[in-house]
Amino acid sequence: MASDAAPIKQEVTELVKPTSLTPTASALQFPDSKIVQSQSERTQIAQATHALAASNTPGSSAYKIGPQDVLEVTVFKVSELSKTAQVSEAGTLSYPLVGDVIAAGKTPRQVERELTELLGAKYLQNPQVSVYVKEFNSQRVTVEGAVKHPGVFPIQGNMSLLQAIALAQGLETVSDDTVLIFRQTNGKRSAARFDIANIRTGDAEDPALQAGDVVVAGASAIKEGLGNILKMLPLASFAIL
Repeated sequence: MASDAAPIKQEVTELVKPTSLTPTASALQFPDSKIVQSQSERTQIAQATHALAASNTPGSSAYKIGPQDVLEVTVFKVSELSKTAQVSEAGTLSYPLVGDVIAAGKTPRQVERELTELLGAKYLQNPQVSVYVKEFNSQRVTVEGAVKHPGVFPIQGNMSLLQAIALAQGLETVSDDTVLIFRQTNGKRSAARFDIANIRTGDAEDPALQAGDVVVAGASAIKEGLGNILKMLPLASFAIL
């Protein structure tokens, strides 16, 4: 694992901007001593993680369609217009009668409304259109650090942190059960830390991942490189870097 330490340390050094964060009490206690959480702290952690799980993830109503996603379009009582199609690399959906429709960057409900308007304008009276994302092929997460099989993995449906770790064939024996999630949102980089042991025992919720997330499993060999950011990050909630 020593070979992984240098690139991770260099990345974290470039990311960390101490003046942009206000450390919390729980953050300052981490990582050398085990944190003893009160009931209120556990409740706050659960609420923060629940909010994360309800964010823009595959399967949620806010999910944004991307290239290579497979959509299932159904028009009630019009089987000829019900089809399964893949969004092109350009982000368009080729659909009978209306031609190419821009789907990338929109939610399934938004595509539903657009197809309803296009079909209703010329071809059908009061069409009832349903759009369902069958395959989330545009979405990827990266898992690295102290895992047995680091790599980039597609998100199929909802993917939690534990599921991503499982895709990477689990944590290495040198892992300290600390996992960081780095996330890019609206041009801003943020990060949060999670305790895998707490998630497995049910003391913390298993957070949902978003497309583009980078998951870094910690270990003693790389803890020095992550030390500054670990001390500043509150448990189970994201902070801007």
